[in-house]
Amino acid sequence: MATIGIFDSGSGGLSVYRELVKVLPKERYVYFSDNAHCPYGEKTAEYIQDRARAITDILLGMGADIIVVACNTATAAAIATLRTEYPEVPFIGMEPAVKPAALGTKSGVIGVLATAGTLKGSKYLKTRGLYEDDVKIVEHVGQGFVELVEGGILDGPKAESVVRASLQPLLDAGADTIVLGCTHYPFLRPVIEKLAGPGVKVIDPAPAVARQTVRVLQERGIETGQGPFSVDLYFSGEPESLRRIFALV
Repeated sequence: MATIGIFDSGSGGLSVYRELVKVLPKERYVYFSDNAHCPYGEKTAEYIQDRARAITDILLGMGADIIVVACNTATAAAIATLRTEYPEVPFIGMEPAVKPAALGTKSGVIGVLATAGTLKGSKYLKTRGLYEDDVKIVEHVGQGFVELVEGGILDGPKAESVVRASLQPLLDAGADTIVLGCTHYPFLRPVIEKLAGPGVKVIDPAPAVARQTVRVLQERGIETGQGPFSVDLYFSGEPESLRRIFALV
């Protein structure tokens, strides 16, 4: 049985956790929500690196065999540092799902919804550079999206108003594929799909991250599938938002 550590700035990483459980149903999971410091999107890389180190130490102290950085902003700011400073630990990060979007678009325009930190990160910029000659890539920060999810506001007029403000510029630019570049955003996927309409595809990278986790566990020879399943939730702030979203997973 593997012990899989997962962390995010808040509850968003639970969108990755639910995909991990589908492919690795008999493991021990330890999830850390850094909700006292959420959101990460506007914080400095140095700040996020310090938080990532502290959380990594906590997860390793709990026996984590592998750590999933289930946060696009933390992946952009800190995963290279973590891999350098903890060379014996396998880290799985969030990959910008630009490739499948670029391959699947019919209009030739893809939209990326993400945090400011992710859009400025070298991982995203490198990936964008591979495809921007072939397709038009338009971007927008999901203003207020993380706060909606942490507040448990996943539908209704307020959620639609907040989502529409950031989604509409992408639709106006002709995007027929929307990449969700923050692990919080899949919890707003029903609202995004409703506002975007049936002709627009929405891509969540979490299933691909779960498959990569399986591959790395196999490569490292870490035994899986023995059970029993368990999950422990930890948080740096108040517990309510995490418990509220966990109940939906």
